[in-house]
Amino acid sequence: MINTFCKTPLWECSRTLIAVAQGQQPAETVIRDARLVNVNTREVLDHMDVAVSCGRIAYVGDAEHCIGPDTKVIDAAGRYLAPGFLDGHIHVESSMMGAAQYARAVVPHGTVGIYWDPHEVANVVGLDGVKVMVEDARRTPLKAMVTTPSCVPAVPGFEDTGAAISPDDVEETMSWDAVVGLGEMMNFPGVLAGAEHPLGEIAATLRADECVTGHYSIPETDRGLNAYVASGVRCDHESTRAEDVLAKVRLGQYAQLREGSAWRDLAHLAPAITSGAIDTRYMNLISDDTHPNTLVENGHLDHILRRAVQEGVDPVIALQMVTINTATCFHMDHELGSIAPGKCADMVLMRSLVDFDVQMTLIDGDVVAEDGRALFEVKGTSYPEWILNTMHLGREITPETFRIPAIDSGGEPLTGPTALVRVVEAIPGRVSNIERHMAVPVANGQLLCDTGQDVLKAFVFERHHETGTFGYGFTSGYGIHGALAQTVAHDAHNLLVVGDNDEDMAIAANALVNCGGGAVAVQDGRVLGLVELPVAGLMSTKPLEEVASEVAGLERAWTDMGCSMPSPFMTMGLTSLACLPDLRLTNRGLVDCNAFKFVPLVVDEE
Repeated sequence: MINTFCKTPLWECSRTLIAVAQGQQPAETVIRDARLVNVNTREVLDHMDVAVSCGRIAYVGDAEHCIGPDTKVIDAAGRYLAPGFLDGHIHVESSMMGAAQYARAVVPHGTVGIYWDPHEVANVVGLDGVKVMVEDARRTPLKAMVTTPSCVPAVPGFEDTGAAISPDDVEETMSWDAVVGLGEMMNFPGVLAGAEHPLGEIAATLRADECVTGHYSIPETDRGLNAYVASGVRCDHESTRAEDVLAKVRLGQYAQLREGSAWRDLAHLAPAITSGAIDTRYMNLISDDTHPNTLVENGHLDHILRRAVQEGVDPVIALQMVTINTATCFHMDHELGSIAPGKCADMVLMRSLVDFDVQMTLIDGDVVAEDGRALFEVKGTSYPEWILNTMHLGREITPETFRIPAIDSGGEPLTGPTALVRVVEAIPGRVSNIERHMAVPVANGQLLCDTGQDVLKAFVFERHHETGTFGYGFTSGYGIHGALAQTVAHDAHNLLVVGDNDEDMAIAANALVNCGGGAVAVQDGRVLGLVELPVAGLMSTKPLEEVASEVAGLERAWTDMGCSMPSPFMTMGLTSLACLPDLRLTNRGLVDCNAFKFVPLVVDEE
């Protein structure tokens, strides 16, 4: 494929690079005396220089002959020089910031490129929203490579979204300079069934010779996985067991090992690597979803590299998994992912291969971050009004809205003191949940919470087309007293409200209606934490530092309310994602995500 993400195309500057490599013309920049991490050969080479011109690498070795009077010389002083880091699967919107502010957060941590699926904003405002984000990203040096959202909606027929994307739309985007593939194909049941819509999107991508990214979230690794790989899906990030990783790489599919703010999968997946029995070239490290306070406090791919080493992964192998392996996955290893002549000069300087303490980031040969600080400025983004006005509920929300009628699946009133109901149980640090059947109290014709069992009410309100529709049920695992609400509710991003009392739930819901979306925590009538996200109800208009501080404050509020899980609102946001097992709640009702069918709230006595 033709890479449009480097400063100068190779065919325009190859003559210059040839001359620089032979000392016939001075380099623009030379990095001297580095410990070079060669991801092509899995070696660390001492006392190496790298010469750069036209944003590309001209020479690797002893570059004394490449230095002229105007050459910028960077003394590595024995520090490690590695290729810049590439994240093979990321949703920028999950950072709660626009793309430019996201770049400010990750570039100082060594990230030079991301393969991002903007399906969050697409589910709210469609491809026009993607275009807005792409233009925002262009203001920064970060190589923001788009994979066109494939599942808008994520699970057709089970939820209501703000927009839809068709195979024709996907085909049209394949001509965009920013697009390098198809976003995660979550509709794996449709793929396995030979459905026209998902296969049409895959076909449009393959015709353009681009990469199809995947989402295969069930533990079946035989016929279904074979069929999914055979469809053309090149990579997948939904492994939750080491055996999932092994099954995928054995079939030639890239396994993307995830470690985000809430999804802590590496501890479970690392044994696939640390056994030493398997070639790791088909493995990537990715973040998927990362909150702004995580980026500020822990870092991005540098943090994931540290975590990999903590789990016993060899540091150079880990580096391969965020450089050459990722570039190869996306058919871009001829340009990105290694320090070699002709490649884009995307590099990081570090003191340690244990701490991965990035001190300098270069993109296309330019120093763009140093000592943890971005060297590029990003002024505020001017967003169009339509992307700032997306709260359209079509109904008034009061405490009475949150009363759950005590009726059975046939609509008949329940007469007992308790009723057996389906409960969505959240699992800390994991994307999957568990369907539980639990007894809740019945009183005054209503099904009630049971805080003794940590059973809370959950509601999802459609917010895009003023339909007034909503689904309701129960959830557990949060341990809070009060109410939580957010418009970051994957993937339709309707208004999600969870709580143990109707009054706090109404206050929380209306707080987000009034501010244009976001996330809020309420207890005993008082707002404890609020993050306003007016851009599609997903992103803030504020700078990185302010958003990170607000999100950290909201996390503290959750803790004060009794919740101990990591990044709880990210876990809560998956309550409505109907393409993940076991049980989810959308604005249309409860969905059995193993059988892909609606199920009633009340179940027969067991």
